[in-house]
Amino acid sequence: MNQSAPDQPQPNNPLHGVTLKAILEYLVTEYGWDRLGERINIHCFNYEPTINSSLKFLRKTDWARAKVERLYLDSLSFDERKGKNASADEPTEMASVWDRAHRGE
Repeated sequence: MNQSAPDQPQPNNPLHGVTLKAILEYLVTEYGWDRLGERINIHCFNYEPTINSSLKFLRKTDWARAKVERLYLDSLSFDERKGKNASADEPTEMASVWDRAHRGE
């Protein structure tokens, strides 16, 4: 199996360079814990949710992480279709999460 080195560019991978923490922060900002727990019914989103406890679970549980990543990509796609965050002159909190993730902050 040929695996690419971690520092090689991955132009076809929309998640390349975006941390799980940045993804989760974006989703919590976008949906809030209640709606996030409705969309992805996992314990760490529905009972005393925190970023740290959710990250711990998601890093160990591939199926849950896949659902979170899918919702993130779907949310970004929806935002782009609806023109959300379209103006670079008016950055929003969600846009700044996305921008920080891509800059590696």
